[in-house]
Amino acid sequence: MKISETRIPAVKIIEPRVFEDDRGYFFEAYRKSVLAEAGIEDEFIQDNVSKSYRNAIRGLHYQIQNPQAKLVQCLRGSILDVAVDLRQDSPSFGNYVAIKLSDVSKRMLYIPKGFAHGFSVLSDEAIVAYKCSDYYNAERERGVRWDDPIIRINWDVSRPILSEKDRKLPLFSSIKEEDLF
Repeated sequence: MKISETRIPAVKIIEPRVFEDDRGYFFEAYRKSVLAEAGIEDEFIQDNVSKSYRNAIRGLHYQIQNPQAKLVQCLRGSILDVAVDLRQDSPSFGNYVAIKLSDVSKRMLYIPKGFAHGFSVLSDEAIVAYKCSDYYNAERERGVRWDDPIIRINWDVSRPILSEKDRKLPLFSSIKEEDLF
């Protein structure tokens, strides 16, 4: 595996070695020891899978008190995966990283605790799988609006499709200090 930093060093791109032949391909998607050598020492305890259609935006979500680190990969199609830094003492507070993930590239994105996460679907459909370092807790879930004018994410979609819940998320400027990291 090749692990590289993004413009926010805590967020990392993971590129597996892919072995292809006439039968198809094989790659190692997760190896705890390799990630630990790169400083990723989270214990992932929950796996999630979503299927979404072109122009869907999921996010930006995060959890307080039991925050989740995530390891995200796109199993079918392509997405723009986004991580927004919500760590108040970070030099990149309020900034984001956006990386295209696809079934072709097989790249993954590691997002540490303290970040909001979301993605947009760039292909007709996308199946996204991600490992989480803590269990989902609806009472602790928080979010940031996808079209926040301070963060200014270019989601690369023509007509965004959102859940009602995501439409009602607060703007970055109105998030309470206790709901940040």
